[in-house]
Amino acid sequence: MPTVLWTGKLSPSAKLIVNTSNLFAWITGNARDTSAMKQRIKAGYEGICTDYVTRYDTLGLNHFTKIAGELLEGLDLQGKYVLDIGCGTGIVSFLAVSRESAKVIGIDISRYMLEQCRRKAVIKGYSKEQVDFRQYDAEFLPFDNGSFDIVLSSMMFGLIPNQERVLSEMKRVLKPNGIVALSSHGTEYYHEAIDATIRTIPLRYGFGYRFEFWPREEKAIQRMFAQSGYTDIRTRRLIWQDMFQDGGKAYDFFATTSASWWLSKFPPEKIGEISQKNRDYFKRKNVAKITHDIVLAYGRKPETVG
Repeated sequence: MPTVLWTGKLSPSAKLIVNTSNLFAWITGNARDTSAMKQRIKAGYEGICTDYVTRYDTLGLNHFTKIAGELLEGLDLQGKYVLDIGCGTGIVSFLAVSRESAKVIGIDISRYMLEQCRRKAVIKGYSKEQVDFRQYDAEFLPFDNGSFDIVLSSMMFGLIPNQERVLSEMKRVLKPNGIVALSSHGTEYYHEAIDATIRTIPLRYGFGYRFEFWPREEKAIQRMFAQSGYTDIRTRRLIWQDMFQDGGKAYDFFATTSASWWLSKFPPEKIGEISQKNRDYFKRKNVAKITHDIVLAYGRKPETVG
């Protein structure tokens, strides 16, 4: 089950607001409705509540390509059958293909993101025998046990409410001795932008709503890997900061790369107003710095599973 209290970095006042709201969400059952949580994430990445996601590659390609390169560093993909979970616009999948994987299957819950993947595959000249994109839920993988040599996932883990279940499914579909490699959101990820956003959401809409975001400390991810039965567990953490021209540019990057999924929780007629208020706050307060905190985690499925 998802955690109740906020697991990332926030200012004391913002954390008090969020945790009070989260506790109320738990009492009312909203924080336990993981199906609704996933639907809101899906709505964001399908552009249902805002068109920011249409700029995903324009504003986020370099960012996510950097993370993908770090994730795949040192992995031997040649001749391997690879599953990319939460493939987004295919950044990791196409990088895996370029490194001579036997085949890559990329999955995502967003039909819009998958459409971008398929369009790019045609442009790049890749066949479905090389890379195939399908709409599936990471918690319920429709693959046989032991189907893949390597399971990859980049910047999806922190958006999944049942993280232990996903790790279990990843291990199930791996061949014995297969490898899982994922990048996830550390506790400081986007904390300046999240803090600013919390301050601009009207309480009458946001109170009792538990944001669908679960950043984790490096040790917590190590612990989840161990509890899921992986061996040869290793992690490393990357932290850097980007400075934008002004707060408006920082908001555009934040709103685009996150797909602004939380806006799907609010009345449709209020979404544009809330988003604009948020962007104005970023500009007025010069929230132009964004911290990136990435945890890279690797584990191996044992040769013999007890």
